[in-house]
Amino acid sequence: MGDLKSERRIVAKGLMFLVIATAATGLILIEAPSIRVGVLLVLLVWASCRFYYFLFYVLEKYVDPDLRYAGLLALVGELWRSRLHQGGA
Repeated sequence: MGDLKSERRIVAKGLMFLVIATAATGLILIEAPSIRVGVLLVLLVWASCRFYYFLFYVLEKYVDPDLRYAGLLALVGELWRSRLHQGGA
């Protein structure tokens, strides 16, 4: 599968993620309506976004500029290959 290049499709994909996240949040709050659950959801979203930023920006810009990957599975594969090349250490 090639890279997504259409601006309209990129925006549509982003909006779909927003709809999924909003629907999931709403359904969780309907299932367990409390301030505690709401705060935990906010923390989950915030921490997940920061982790994503770390994986796809911080590692490349500040740790290893040659470390480029298309997703989490590609990152795991890259780390696995680099570990094998270092003799498993």
